[in-house]
Amino acid sequence: MSREHSRKTDQQAIALAGVFQAAALVDQIAKRGLIPQNSFETSINSIFMTSPAVTEDVYGGVEEIPFGLSMGLKSLLDLAEKTKQQNKDITRYALSMLHLENRLRKHPTMLSDISDGLDKIRNQSRYFEETSNRGTSHTEVALESQTDNSQLDQPQFCHPTVVAAVAQLYQDTLSTFSFRIQVTGEPRHLQNSDNANKVRALLLAGIRAAILWRQVGGKRWQLLLFRSRVGKSARRILEHG
Repeated sequence: MSREHSRKTDQQAIALAGVFQAAALVDQIAKRGLIPQNSFETSINSIFMTSPAVTEDVYGGVEEIPFGLSMGLKSLLDLAEKTKQQNKDITRYALSMLHLENRLRKHPTMLSDISDGLDKIRNQSRYFEETSNRGTSHTEVALESQTDNSQLDQPQFCHPTVVAAVAQLYQDTLSTFSFRIQVTGEPRHLQNSDNANKVRALLLAGIRAAILWRQVGGKRWQLLLFRSRVGKSARRILEHG
């Protein structure tokens, strides 16, 4: 495989892993009510990475991907290698996200509404960054001012109020389609309002990953024909970064 082709496959594997990680997190919330915070932050932060320099930046950069995106990469490996009992719910959620992304592309007005909504939420999240920094020293603030502010803001995207706003944006837009993703699990977990917000926000994160997958040349039929190739990329990324 040429270096250019390998690079393209790696990009597709990263984007598809973003879809599968969102799906895996939704599945864990629905069935267990608990999820790894690092994986959750990686997925939620990706929604707001709208102008990445490279694909890896959507998920924290090359060095962070093997850790922050590990759930998605492992789920993708399970699908590609067929060596383990596949979680059918995760696969169903992932395919449903790809389907909704396809629907969304045919509704540019809704896509614009989502983009505008995310801009507003991004601006609102700065309030939580400001309040969290009020207790820091002047020296710490001076050091922070020399760093990339977008990186400083990212953890606040996972503040419950911000997650709730993302969930509401999902409800106001993608939930209006006739096709809706049916999440199955324990009612006591799904009826919890914080969990419900996380699920909707993660569904939007998965659809954002599906958009990225499409942007780097991914097509639905490739899931069947090229999944072993994508699986090799996923394994390489997990093992070597």
